[in-house]
Amino acid sequence: MIRVMLLDDQPLLRSGFRALLDTEDDIEVVAEGGNGQEGLVLARKHLPDLALVDIQMPVMDGIETTRRIAADPTLTGMRVVILTNYGLDEYVFNALRAGAAGFLVKDIVPEDLLHSVRVAVRGDALLAPSITRMLIGKYVAQPLRPQAGTELAGLTNREREAVALAAQGLSNDEIAERMVISPLTAKTHVNRAMTKLQARDRAQLVVFAYESGLVVPRDR
Repeated sequence: MIRVMLLDDQPLLRSGFRALLDTEDDIEVVAEGGNGQEGLVLARKHLPDLALVDIQMPVMDGIETTRRIAADPTLTGMRVVILTNYGLDEYVFNALRAGAAGFLVKDIVPEDLLHSVRVAVRGDALLAPSITRMLIGKYVAQPLRPQAGTELAGLTNREREAVALAAQGLSNDEIAERMVISPLTAKTHVNRAMTKLQARDRAQLVVFAYESGLVVPRDR
């Protein structure tokens, strides 16, 4: 059973999401709140697998909430997916760096929301296509991290290749096809790279790939 927490300051939106999620046999909404501070208390009490978090909330916004969840040892393994009204706003890049597993726009269709919840809990990076395109554009303007090159030295050539493909949004099956290996081996390469780079999930791996220069946006 996938345990979900909803954080949004709009009760009507929370009610709509809860009604949809609770119809699924493998998903249960265990808590909901209107701000990040309340959400941290609820997260520690209910230990959900996933939190759907509004990026702009009173008291504590989605970025700080994500950062605190990622830093809390009692919440290890909990995923945070940011909800936004926009394709990309000024906060999304910072939220990804804070530890968000991905982003969804609030007008997402029901089927895609359900799929996204399951994808995020599996540990895959979750970025809506519109956000992915604009996020890449944001990276173009970001300076590379000098220490990132040193961190890359700890990866094998195959692990680097797998990370680069993951950063392009490919699934393990697609990575396996590109690298002409089994899906299990592809998953192993990605997981080992995450461990070596201390990446919380695949979304963090995407951040590293661009910040290190391992992947260069085409329009750079």
